Amino acid sequence: MGGHVREPGTLPAETTRFIGRRRELSEARALLSRGRLVTLTGSGGIGKTRMALRLAADVRRSFPGGVWLVELAALEDGDQVARTVAARLRVGREALSDPLPCLVEHIADQRMLLVLDNCEHVLDACAELVAALLAANPELLVLSTSRQALAVGGEQVFPVPPMVLSGPVLSAEHSEAVALFADRAAAVRPDYTLTSQNAAVAGEICRRLDGVPLAIELAAARMRVLSAPQILSRLDDRFRLLGAGPRTAPPRQRALRAAIDWSHDLCTHQEQLLWARLSVLSGGFDLEAAEEICSGAGIDRQDVLDLITGLVDKSVLTCEEQGTRMRYGLLDTLRQYGREQLAASGEEPALRQRHQDHYRRMAAQAEAEWFGPDQMAWFTRLRIEHANLQAALTFTLGEPGQAQAAMGLAASLWSHPLGYGSFHEGRQWLGRVLALDDEPSPLRTKALFVDGLVAVLQGDIRAARTRIEECRAMASVLGEQRELARSVVHLEGLVALFQADFPRAIALLEEAFTRHQAAGDTGSAAVTACMLTSACVSVDDPAATLHAERFLALCEEHGAAWSRTHALWALGLDQHRRGRYQRAGTLVRQALRDKPLSYDQCGVAQCLEVLGWCAAATGLQERAATLMGAADAAWQVAGSTLTGLGHLQTGHQKFEAQLRKELDAAEFDASTQGGRALTLEQAVAYALHDSASSGPPPLAQEASAPLTRREREVADLVAEGMTNKQIAAQLVISRRTVEGHVDRILTKMGFTSRAQVAAWVVTNQP
Repeated sequence: MGGHVREPGTLPAETTRFIGRRRELSEARALLSRGRLVTLTGSGGIGKTRMALRLAADVRRSFPGGVWLVELAALEDGDQVARTVAARLRVGREALSDPLPCLVEHIADQRMLLVLDNCEHVLDACAELVAALLAANPELLVLSTSRQALAVGGEQVFPVPPMVLSGPVLSAEHSEAVALFADRAAAVRPDYTLTSQNAAVAGEICRRLDGVPLAIELAAARMRVLSAPQILSRLDDRFRLLGAGPRTAPPRQRALRAAIDWSHDLCTHQEQLLWARLSVLSGGFDLEAAEEICSGAGIDRQDVLDLITGLVDKSVLTCEEQGTRMRYGLLDTLRQYGREQLAASGEEPALRQRHQDHYRRMAAQAEAEWFGPDQMAWFTRLRIEHANLQAALTFTLGEPGQAQAAMGLAASLWSHPLGYGSFHEGRQWLGRVLALDDEPSPLRTKALFVDGLVAVLQGDIRAARTRIEECRAMASVLGEQRELARSVVHLEGLVALFQADFPRAIALLEEAFTRHQAAGDTGSAAVTACMLTSACVSVDDPAATLHAERFLALCEEHGAAWSRTHALWALGLDQHRRGRYQRAGTLVRQALRDKPLSYDQCGVAQCLEVLGWCAAATGLQERAATLMGAADAAWQVAGSTLTGLGHLQTGHQKFEAQLRKELDAAEFDASTQGGRALTLEQAVAYALHDSASSGPPPLAQEASAPLTRREREVADLVAEGMTNKQIAAQLVISRRTVEGHVDRILTKMGFTSRAQVAAWVVTNQP
């Protein structure tokens, strides 16, 4: 009697829908086709087991000898590993006494896939067994899951990442994590469906849970008795909230804490201690920070690197190269677990003080070196450390006697607004630290000056004038007339410039420039030269050329690459004054091309504005209106407003009036609104496209040949702002391969920059 022939093996049937992971499965399948041992690594709950089972099911037809799953989580010691594998492969009773020879004989010449699940707590025994079996049978392939690699020769390690959170919209269509939450929520509450109204809450739950599948599934299970907003509001106590998984699940998967306890127990005492101490760091950290903050009292500084290596190996810490430094991180759930351990140890206050001291020194060093060859590097580093700088400021605000430290930290970030995150955020911090203590002091004076400076850049002239008066009053009390006078004159000159009082601005700024030079403050002198260029251009003073060239010379002499982009803009502004519009456009586009978009939105807005003037002056009216509309949007992104920037507002009004005469109202409105609708990346791509016509930017141009699936994936990641190295890590391919994909994309699209690729992707979503 005919019937279904059962395939050999022990793979269980799936009881819930498998969500996402297409990219990861593809990459892991490729590894399995190239090697004989693949290990899926990752932290607890990241989805290693589920992915291994799906991968094994996908390839089972390639293994006539069967696909055999051996679950090792319940084993208490390594001596049981070989016997457990033998029993699962249905080897005879003789294997009970001496399992390895029996296993070798049993699998001889069979093409089979052995799946070893949860190897981390019996790692040595698994490694020995796998090495022996692979040597005995060239047809055997092994797929293992572990929080730590087996370290067997020929092993290919695949770190399983969190589920995808990114996408233009947090919805099931764009986010694997949200799709998982929605699917599991509907299983316990059938009336739940993902909508445009509730997708944002689901997305925020998934983000707070780091895209970890186990945590997301446990959160979704709570939908039986809680709403999604209620779940979100309780995630600060996630270990209590996420403690009721399915009864049929292994113990370590029934509660989030149990999954983390499992990882914690695998660590040595020193690794556990370092894990707890690292929890004071936010948003990642480098080795220097870990050594300075976490060493001492049981951990020698020279041992920190080895302990970090151990935590990376055990999938507790993530590790990624950023710039010239390796950067480490804890998923937020692992950080909260560590903070519980740290609080119980009694070390938390001391660790937080050391954290604040470290980042206060870093900010002071960044300020001291801001106008020099490391300028861009400091921009990058402070941006990366944004969360830690916030944490340090928060600590100083909450501790008695920390007012001076708070003022020093907040004020030292003046030269890098992105150290705060934005002008608005910077002023919020400054306002809070200034409210701590109103006693006269040099640090308070500096904080007042910086707050006034940022207020001017925002266009808040009234607040800036108030700070000037407070600085003057402080000078009379402290008696530090010379240094304070230099700051006050600088700030008054900037206020006059932004108020379009150009004769007064020129007089004050020339005095400030002389004072800065006398004090040896080259960076402030360079900034003043830039402001003098703007003031002189506004009154058609030929001295603008001298100031712009002086500014550029100072930047090049000191290797200040970011300031140099502003010098190129100033030179372009002066060339525009002289009627050399083509040369002006070339200089400003060069400045725009060299700018780091994430660090200098104000500079981008300035460039877009002047390029709009150049287009207007050369008869490209629609292009000019588009660029000026884009500049308006860029000012908003920067947290500033053109109405408060008199030196640019004058030119803007002049050319806007000209364009309104040359274009009918509908054309003008359509062009400016089109510019405002562009993202910052799209606007830059448009501005860098030196078109001889006034037509629209080449954002939706057709490729000369269709992009392949992989090329589209690379293009999408370019649009997310990733570097080639980051794309290579994301797709698990070589950097050289990524470079080839990017070159082919540029050729097919007829583009010359990554910004144009980014703009095209945004406007051509599938």
